[in-house]
Amino acid sequence: MRPDTPAEHTTEAERLLRTAAQYPEDHEPLFLQAAAHFELAGDRARATTLYDELLGSPETTLDNPYLIKSLKAANLWEYGHEAEARAILEGLRAAGPLDAAAWEIAARTLEAHDELESAHDFFSTALTLLLAPGEDVPYATQSLLTGRHRVRRLAGFGHDAWDELADALHTAAVPLDELHDPKRLWSLGSSDPGELKAEITRLRAELGTYRAALSRPFPVAVLHWPEKELAELLDVYPELREEYVDHATHLSRLETSLRDLHAAGTPNLGIVTGTVPSYEAFAASEAASPSDPGLLPQYATTLAARGRAVPWPPARSAACWCGTGRPYRDCHGTTAR
Repeated sequence: MRPDTPAEHTTEAERLLRTAAQYPEDHEPLFLQAAAHFELAGDRARATTLYDELLGSPETTLDNPYLIKSLKAANLWEYGHEAEARAILEGLRAAGPLDAAAWEIAARTLEAHDELESAHDFFSTALTLLLAPGEDVPYATQSLLTGRHRVRRLAGFGHDAWDELADALHTAAVPLDELHDPKRLWSLGSSDPGELKAEITRLRAELGTYRAALSRPFPVAVLHWPEKELAELLDVYPELREEYVDHATHLSRLETSLRDLHAAGTPNLGIVTGTVPSYEAFAASEAASPSDPGLLPQYATTLAARGRAVPWPPARSAACWCGTGRPYRDCHGTTAR
């Protein structure tokens, strides 16, 4: 049963913290979930404590430091620490991270406090960083286009190229212009049956979009092995050689698989990175042999569910997922459309 009352959210947060103590390798996503429950319980100070504890760790140990900062800023603003929240958001803007989720939280925070011009600036800056002209829009970036469209509609701006792209990506029956129409708020107080029926139709379309996103809470993820990890894996479990052959083949197959999934219309794709100790621990938890190739996709799914997936494709200017440090466009993205 999902938490509903403040007490239930607090109980769930404390359960997540106990789980984080048992599984320190997953402490970041578990802490973020716990902080969200504390916010829903109204205990925003305790949520801030969790964000601070995460940010107090060396940044090299964090998967999403800028997302944590944006969540902290959003939380601080909600209980009277506006100046500190603004400082964090400006720091994020100056840093220019390639993290769509961090930008979206920051922009939505500004939007929620009627800072439409600043929210528009954050959405636009994020898209400039994350979206190269002519490339397919990554799943994680689509919500930035939608958010920017909403803010521009509220501010009374006309359509531009990014608004048109947002319209093209929108699949619900009700167009974005209608969903984001500021006059919708007026219709909520209307006694006209026609207006109320139209609003119900719009809300159902919006709910359908949210449900579609929630039905895929973590990416469809493929498993990536760094070269040293793969060498150790194949040395200990030679039965897996037919699955991987060698590291170069593994990387090539991984990119090909992702492109095939993308071409088939699968949204929200990602890559998870495996390690031999983690894989062996997973196999033990499943009472299965690590040499069983059928265990590999289950391991990938479990890592994705723990928040370990990196969205694919990366921005073409971002570092390639394979770990070379080269831009994706010059590495595995060389033949990307």
